[in-house]
Amino acid sequence: MEYRRLGRSGLQVSVLSYGSWVTYANQIDTRAARECMAAAFDAGVNFFDNAEVYAAGQSEVVMGEAIKALGWPRQSYIVSTKFYWGLSEGPNQKNTLNRKYLMHAIDGSLKRLQLDHVDLVFCHRPDANTPIEETVWAMSDMIRQGKALYWGTSEWSADEIRAAWEIAERHHLHKPVMEQPQYHLFHRRRVEKEYARLYEDIGLGLTTWSPLASGLLTGKYRQGIPAGSRGSMENLSFLREQLTDPAKNEAVGRLEEIARELDASVAQLAIAWCARHPHVSTVITGASRLEQLRHNLGALDVLPRLTPEVLERIDEISKPLAR
Repeated sequence: MEYRRLGRSGLQVSVLSYGSWVTYANQIDTRAARECMAAAFDAGVNFFDNAEVYAAGQSEVVMGEAIKALGWPRQSYIVSTKFYWGLSEGPNQKNTLNRKYLMHAIDGSLKRLQLDHVDLVFCHRPDANTPIEETVWAMSDMIRQGKALYWGTSEWSADEIRAAWEIAERHHLHKPVMEQPQYHLFHRRRVEKEYARLYEDIGLGLTTWSPLASGLLTGKYRQGIPAGSRGSMENLSFLREQLTDPAKNEAVGRLEEIARELDASVAQLAIAWCARHPHVSTVITGASRLEQLRHNLGALDVLPRLTPEVLERIDEISKPLAR
């Protein structure tokens, strides 16, 4: 396993990490989560990603039970959570980043995870109705209180991230260290263009999600939506149009040819492609089965095979379809 610094911080994260979105409490229980987390940890994964909203809080419960059962030394692993969507209806409880919500939210997550602190905490989306200054003060206070070690954002614009960083700089507060954007072969602009100045200017690190485009880049949707897949889940029906896109599925078929030449699957190729970006600190992978987890981790072996020539061929196929 390769470890990379999280942006300009001193924290080292495994280049491949393991996330719980969709799977925990929806597709797998505590026993299966424990099994997958143990296998990931044994392979060198040290970062486990979560969020308050995943499975309406139950994803954190499952991960917390698994961590407790595994009994790892606390300094050996990194856990994250994210806040914005909320778990309850009503003012100050949903779709906000105001101080009141954030202070309650961190306490709820720590209770569900059975931890006294999380390592990383993200503002899961920007909040146009709360002054950024209020959010920055609340996140910095969360760290000052010892409930989190580093904070960052997820799917914020470059301007919003820079504004938060400058407020923290001006008031000598804890600055946002990382951003968690979607990044894969068909979704590139934000990571490769919009954030480009932030890597050098403020030392932004990335913990990217959806390297397989919700499963499109596994090739499983080339013949439609298979039973039991993510695309067949009613709560994820919004993904179906993307997953069955004819042009993208045709491109996946062409990418499979390159993957075969590299003795890899298209999924491993896609994960390795994300990890090859110099400003990606870690690529968050997901898995509902042990064999799927191990297969994804095989992307580590593909990474050194991505020569400039191979990358050029991948771009020729995928870049015209990317946004």
